[in-house]
Amino acid sequence: MDKSWLQQQVLDRLTEDLLQAEEAVQAAHETATHEENIAENKYDTLGLEAAYLATGQSRRAEAIRSALATWRQFRPRPYDADKGIQLGALVCLVDADNKAQTLFLGPGGGSMKLLSGAQIVQVISTEAPLARALLGKCEGDEVSMQVGPSQQQFEVVGVQ
Repeated sequence: MDKSWLQQQVLDRLTEDLLQAEEAVQAAHETATHEENIAENKYDTLGLEAAYLATGQSRRAEAIRSALATWRQFRPRPYDADKGIQLGALVCLVDADNKAQTLFLGPGGGSMKLLSGAQIVQVISTEAPLARALLGKCEGDEVSMQVGPSQQQFEVVGVQ
């Protein structure tokens, strides 16, 4: 699996998300400043609510811009068995039920599922609990983590 192709998919998705967020900011701003939404009494809060929404959407757009910048600078490296799993690793895990999942450890802001052929790849930040548990591990290692009331175990069966 090509990590740079996965990275491009993340960039494409973040670009789409940014466009939608910017459209939402514009729509909320127009609603907040539209002459028909000027408050006529203290209970008429549509303009105020739209202003709050515009502020929230602006913050969301800024977070996406930041994630885009980070992902553009990101250069996934080949797996080094001496260092173990690091940022940029493509990891295949199996759980206790022998169910496989593939993870791509990336920088923040890119948590999403991608499709590579018929395979689903979950992109997670190294800040995610599972990613933190995987850092430094190698192929064949087991990872255990608490998920709600139960303990989950995974085996690392492949790393790129």
